[in-house]
Amino acid sequence: MQTKLFAVATLLVAGVGIAPAAESTCDRACLEGFVDTYLSALVAQDPYQLPLAPNARYTENGQELKLGDGMWGPTIKLGTYKLYFADPQAGQVGFFGTIEEHGHPVILGLRLKVDNRKISEMEVVALRKTSGVFSEPQNLVDKPIFHQALAPSERRPRAELIRVANSYFEGMEAGTDKNTPFDKDCQRIENGVITSNDPTSKSEITRMSCGAQFATGFTKVITRVQERRFPVVDEERGLVLAIVRFDHSGKNKTITWADGAEHKVNPPFDQPYSFFIAELFKIVDGKINRIEALVTPVPYGMWTGWPKK
Repeated sequence: MQTKLFAVATLLVAGVGIAPAAESTCDRACLEGFVDTYLSALVAQDPYQLPLAPNARYTENGQELKLGDGMWGPTIKLGTYKLYFADPQAGQVGFFGTIEEHGHPVILGLRLKVDNRKISEMEVVALRKTSGVFSEPQNLVDKPIFHQALAPSERRPRAELIRVANSYFEGMEAGTDKNTPFDKDCQRIENGVITSNDPTSKSEITRMSCGAQFATGFTKVITRVQERRFPVVDEERGLVLAIVRFDHSGKNKTITWADGAEHKVNPPFDQPYSFFIAELFKIVDGKINRIEALVTPVPYGMWTGWPKK
């Protein structure tokens, strides 16, 4: 009996019997490799090059599509901007980059979920200027801060990173900076456009840092931040991907800022509509340091497509 047990143990140590478990794990390099495989298949216009799990789902700008439809139809050329972020614990990976569809510039946001080395979820945010979205893909350049691993003292556990990211939306709804730990130099980029902490801007509000903007109360123009999800948490680099919907009810023609002054609500915020947003936060030493967001308008209250109903 002891001889048999020893033989079994020897086989396990040698790797026999544990290969399936080892194959099911996927570290950062493995997850980023799935993004590259996805992009190669996209260029080839052949989604069935992908290692797909049974019942794999694909959504594009919140709409569930048959795999091969939507972005898979046009001729695709990959751009030069590529930003990866990975969550081995959750088996999820995110990507922001630039592409061309039939020669039209597009900013691409991508989320993949990988189970046992198979892709089970594909979520795309596509910012197309041809559909009227404000988008400046030519402005997107590599930002080393998003790639840099944090020192151990600067890192925070997963739950805390999610709490900090969510506090951004809490402060946004309340129109205050009191809820959110902002770094004093926090900068936000939306669709390739700097929308906070831009010293070259002619707009006073855009020259302000993220926290200074929130302190004015101007964010109350956003009525609700709905369907908050945080599917990718990159603890090593302090990155959190949030996917949410901003609802603008269009109810009020004015809002009261923190200084008590009434400010006119300008179009299109004075009519009901929503934004579907993928927002990446860089959190250093517990504070939001950088934000990169992909923002596309959608019908008011539209479901973002995940989790599956």
